[in-house]
Amino acid sequence: MNKKVLSNFALFLTALIWGVSFVAQKAGMDYVGAFSFNFARSILGGLSLIPLIFLVKMTTPDNRPKKLKHLQHWYLFKAGAFCGLALFTAMSLQQYSMISASAGKAGFISALYIIFVPLISMFFGAKLENKIKVSVGLALVGLYLLCFKGGLTGFDMYDGLLLIGAFFYGVHILVVNHFSRHVNPVKMSCVQFFVVGLLSLPFMLMFENPVVANFVAAKTPILYAGILTCGVAYTLQIFGQKFTPPTIASIILCMESVFAVVGGSLILHETMTPREVWGCIFMIIAVVLSQIQMKNFKKGLTVCSQNNEE
Repeated sequence: MNKKVLSNFALFLTALIWGVSFVAQKAGMDYVGAFSFNFARSILGGLSLIPLIFLVKMTTPDNRPKKLKHLQHWYLFKAGAFCGLALFTAMSLQQYSMISASAGKAGFISALYIIFVPLISMFFGAKLENKIKVSVGLALVGLYLLCFKGGLTGFDMYDGLLLIGAFFYGVHILVVNHFSRHVNPVKMSCVQFFVVGLLSLPFMLMFENPVVANFVAAKTPILYAGILTCGVAYTLQIFGQKFTPPTIASIILCMESVFAVVGGSLILHETMTPREVWGCIFMIIAVVLSQIQMKNFKKGLTVCSQNNEE
């Protein structure tokens, strides 16, 4: 199995974990505030990766010169700091806005990072293939069908914060894409979560009233969000983006909306409406289209046509 296939699978698995995590986020907000929840899950996510880092270190000796190791450590902390800053901004805005915004709007607006990624990339001179433009459009239609039940009405301050959060999720994807090829993904993920936790701490103390009993009451959603959503999923994201272009990665990752609907159906026994089914179909088509190598596809059609003529 080649690296590209493994990377895409890692991104799909990331989207699955993220989709189901909406249940954990909602449950956790019943006990603690947005910054408290993000602080706890980020620190837990960072701690959960430390044993893996030591395991890799023990099994893979590093024989590089000390000077090179020092430079690599500096680059790692710089990468983790930039990724952590972008992720802290996105996570905080999303978690805070979910207190008031409806779940449908929150899911749609947050997933608009699939639009921000190519737009930001274009700002830096990147050119988009036509298939990616079509894929983004199809993904947006799918997300709309999945999340909106009554149209775009009542866009308020919280929706605006979600939109800004979506922009920073797009920034995070591009920052990860920039650094992930040059650093260990597990180490970078660990650093970025400690950065998110440290940045969340002062806001938690200033604007919320953290009580140990509340954290204990929210232990199940915090454990899921910390170990799986942060420790596992974001590490898989960093690994996946090593060999996947950022625009395609963003389309795969926005499949979390589909997995959120499917997870609600399986775990909470919710039923999917025909509208939601069509949304899933549009999302799947968008992801498949983004993965098709058009040259090989056209070549295959030509071969089939020639065989039919014979």
